[in-house]
Amino acid sequence: MSTKAVDLFLMLRPKQWTKNLLLFAGLIFSLNLFVENLIRISLLAFVSFCLLSSSVYIVNDLIDMEEDKKHPLKRHRPLAAGKVGVGQAMTVEVVLLGISLFLAWRIGTLFLILGLVYFALCLAYSLWLKYTVILDVFAIALGFLLRVAAGGVAIGVVVSPWLLICTLLISLFLALAKRRQESINLGNSSTWQGRAVLEHYPIPYLDQLISIVTAATILAYSLYTFTASRSPLYMLTIPFVIYGIFRYLYLVHNDALGENPEEILLSDWPTIINIILWVLATVLILYMDLI
Repeated sequence: MSTKAVDLFLMLRPKQWTKNLLLFAGLIFSLNLFVENLIRISLLAFVSFCLLSSSVYIVNDLIDMEEDKKHPLKRHRPLAAGKVGVGQAMTVEVVLLGISLFLAWRIGTLFLILGLVYFALCLAYSLWLKYTVILDVFAIALGFLLRVAAGGVAIGVVVSPWLLICTLLISLFLALAKRRQESINLGNSSTWQGRAVLEHYPIPYLDQLISIVTAATILAYSLYTFTASRSPLYMLTIPFVIYGIFRYLYLVHNDALGENPEEILLSDWPTIINIILWVLATVLILYMDLI
C-alpha cells in the first residue's frame, strides 16, 4: 500500500469506528444476536455509520486544519500535516457520504433520517456547538445516543429507555474526561491556544461533573439490571461496569489518555479484557434460556 493511500486511510480515523459498535446494542439486548438476517442488517448499518462518521471527521479536519497545526497531537493528522490536499479530502468526503447514505437508504427510510440527523448534528458541532460550554458535551453524548437508536431502527426493534439513559451517562462521562485532558494539554502547550470554550472548564469543575456522572452511571446501570433486565442474574455484570469506569479514571489521571477514548479501548489490555468479559457475561445471562 502506497504512502498516499495510507494517509488517505488514516484521514478516515478508523480507530473512531469502535464507537459505531453501539449499533449492535439493539441486536444484543433484543435477543436477536443469533438471527442471521438481522445480523446482516446490523453489519450493513455499522458499515454505513463508519463511512458516515469518517465523512464527518474529514469535514471537521477541513474546518479545524489551521488550529490543528498548532495542536501537540492533532498536527500529525494527514490534513494538518499537509500529507493530504484539500481537494483530495473533499473528493473522499463526497464519495464516503454518498455511499453511506445509499446504504442507509437501502436499510430503511427512518435509518436514513437518523443518519442525516447524525450528520447534521456533527456538522453543527464542528461549526458551533463545540464552542458552546456544556452544550458541547451534550452534543457528543447525543451522537452516541443516535448510534444506539439507529441500530435499533435498522432491525426494527424498540430500544429500551434504560439502554438510552445508560448510553447518555457513559457518553457524558467520556466527553467530560475528554474536556479535562484538553484543558490540561492547553496548559502544557506553548503553541496551541485551544478553543475558547476550554476557559470555561476549570479542572475542579470538570472533576466535580465527572464525579456526578460516574455515580449516576453506576446507579442507572445497577437499577437497570435489578428492574428492567430479563434475568435477575444480570446484576452480576455490575462489577464489570464499575471496574471499567474506575480503570478509565485511572488512565485519565495517570496516563493522560482521556482526550482519545479509542486509544484506551484499543490499547489498554485490562480494559479490553474487561469489555470482553462483560459482553460474554451479558450474552450468557440474557440468552441462557435460548441456548
